Parts: sequence; C-alpha cells; structure tokens
Amino acid sequence: MNAREFGRRYAHLKRLIDRRLGAVVTSREPRDLAEACRYVLSAGGKRVRSVLVLLGCEAVGGDIRQAIDAGIAVELLHNFTLVHDDVMDNAPSRRGRPTVHTKWNVNNALLVGDVVVSLAYRSLLKTRTKDPRRICELFTNCFVDVCEGQALDLAFERKTHVSVSDYYRMIDKKTGRMIATATELGARIGNGTDREAEALRRFGRNLGRAFQLQDDLLDVVADEKEFGKTIGGDIVAGKKTFLLLKAIERATGKDKRTLNSIIKTAGRPDRRTVEKVTAIYHKYGVIDEARQQIRQTTATSLAELAVLQQNRGTRMLQWFSELLLRRVS
Repeated sequence: MNAREFGRRYAHLKRLIDRRLGAVVTSREPRDLAEACRYVLSAGGKRVRSVLVLLGCEAVGGDIRQAIDAGIAVELLHNFTLVHDDVMDNAPSRRGRPTVHTKWNVNNALLVGDVVVSLAYRSLLKTRTKDPRRICELFTNCFVDVCEGQALDLAFERKTHVSVSDYYRMIDKKTGRMIATATELGARIGNGTDREAEALRRFGRNLGRAFQLQDDLLDVVADEKEFGKTIGGDIVAGKKTFLLLKAIERATGKDKRTLNSIIKTAGRPDRRTVEKVTAIYHKYGVIDEARQQIRQTTATSLAELAVLQQNRGTRMLQWFSELLLRRVS
C-alpha cells in the first residue's frame, strides 16, 4: 500500500460514515434542537474515530458493513464531547464556525449534547454482533472514562502542581480511551479473537496518547496557516500540556518562575510571553523530548499489530499511525 492507495481508501470509508451520519437526525421538532443537532453533525472533520472502528473490524477479517453503526455511535459520542467541552471552555468557535452555545444558547447546547449521545446509543443498538452486551459495556465504559478524563482536565486548571504521570492518566481517559474503544469495538464486531481485540485496544490506547502529544507539540511548532489555530494557544490558556509540565520538572531559577507564572495568570499572557516560554521549551529539550515520546509511543502502538494477519485493514492502520507523525493539523 502506498500513500495514494491509503488516501483513496480512507476517503471511501469517510464517505460511508458521512452519508450515514447525515441521516441520523430524523426529528424536525423542536426546531432549534433539531437544527442545532444537524449543525453539529455537518461540521465535517476527519472522522478518525469512526474510521478506526471500520479498520479494526477489517483488520480481524470482518465485514466493515457490520461495523458502520458502531462507527457512527463512536463519532456521535465524540461530537457530544465537543459540544459540552465548548460550553465548559466558553469557546466561541470550532472548525471555523460559531459553537452551538454561541449560535443558539447554553441550554440548547446542553440538550444537543444529550440528544447526540442518545442517538449514539440508538445507532450502537443496531449493530449485529454475537455479543451485544459486551459491545454496549465497552461503549458505556468508554463514555464514563471520557467524562472522567474531562473532569481531570478541569481539575488540573485549579491545581498548581500536576505531574507528567497525572497528565498521562488524564489523556489516556480523555483521548486514548475513545480511540482504544474504537479499534476494539471494530475487532469485537468483526469476530476477532480476544488476543486480537486486546492488541487492537492497546494499539488504540497508544495511538491516542501519541495523537494528544502531537497536538501539544503542534500548538508550539506548527505553521499557523496549516494548523488552523493561533500558535501558543495552550500557553496563553495556561493549559498543563506535556511540554509545560516536563519543562517545569527540568527548569530552574527564573525559567521555572516564568513557567509557574503561566499557570497563575492563565488567559492573560501576551505574544511575547508565548515566545519566551517556547524558548524555555527549546532550552530544556522538552520539544525534542515530546517528539521522542511520540515516536516511541507510535512504535509501541504499531508493535501491537504483529499479532494480526497482514491484510488491507492492518496495512491501513500502519499507514494511519505513521502519517500521525507527519500531520500538521
């Protein structure tokens, strides 16, 4: 498989998801609620998590058509988290469009999130599988973990001391758990063995960790036009990323005081402060450390695929992991 073949296959799977997702909202009343739900689901995106459900199924020799409803469920759960996260963060926009609570209001946004996650369960229950109870348990446990991960992230905003291990625990729940669930769900629906399903769960968990580390890194080193967001946004927000926490571990004297001041003055640093903090990151090698962690975590993820037979699904997963290292947005 080459990059062109990967791109074509990924685009095909994404179209399958997009077409089905476009028909999920069937209600027209109440009007504001129905319109807002459609607005959320029409925002586009890479559909990474839903495509991973299909690839997990294909990787164990399953029929991806059996996994589409579960893929839609995972995509809906992801969109639920985005709507509610935007409310909690008071974010004005997402993907270049006003957020739901901005375009409508907070109450409507909360209801939209509730409806979207309900539609996720409706879709999941359409999945034909030998063990529907296990599928529902996997999905529900993922739902709980993602909420706990968001709660940890919010709690970090109030804490002055957060360790790198604390950070990993948070992202493994908030980001890694959904990706791990996506690949394991696909494997279970495709009738993979326990060994295969567990390998794909570990693959997804490590991939999710690498994905979040890459997000942290891009916030500092990406090209602003390609990234689509203002560089240094995490620094301005005082967000406790891998880079900030690792730098605090290593820095001394004035540098350490500068980094700690970011936490205390979240939301107020200017562009000069962003440049100063970025220079500290370079000085203490934490940007190189982040790159190394991404490479190691991705390699660990790829190693899990060794227990699976080589087929189009596993090759797609391999390409997906390797392209993660080179993404710019």
